[in-house]
Amino acid sequence: MRRMDFPFSSRFDELGGGDITLKIREKAAGGGPLLPFYYYDILAGGVPVGKISIRIGDNFHAYYNGHIGYEVDPEFQGHGYARRACELVLDVARFHGMARLYVTCAEDNAPSCRTIEKLGGRLLEVCEAPRDYFAWYEGIPRHRIYQLNL
Repeated sequence: MRRMDFPFSSRFDELGGGDITLKIREKAAGGGPLLPFYYYDILAGGVPVGKISIRIGDNFHAYYNGHIGYEVDPEFQGHGYARRACELVLDVARFHGMARLYVTCAEDNAPSCRTIEKLGGRLLEVCEAPRDYFAWYEGIPRHRIYQLNL
């Protein structure tokens, strides 16, 4: 069932902090295993450097998929943009009444592990994603599951 009536807020269409800005790219109501989400371009000095999403709500799949998803273009990695973008979207989660988030990455993704740990994420476990996780595929890497309390 699609949640077309999700109460998105225009207050979060642009978020800024220091040298980065997040500009809304899409708001999607979700449906099935997908939670409603805000999806942003990450801009540094007005230049697009990556993307980030914040998924609102909770379900079985969020534990493995995480509530935040981010990617920084290779030529811009190593400057802390992912961490700063994550800090900006935390207010969106708080606005929607979330008290904790799951943030995940592949077991061998050391840069993401550092990003999540700098945010204050607490490692819950390293695990195999179950076959009934919507994004499961043969050979999916083990997941590091962190909890971030808001």
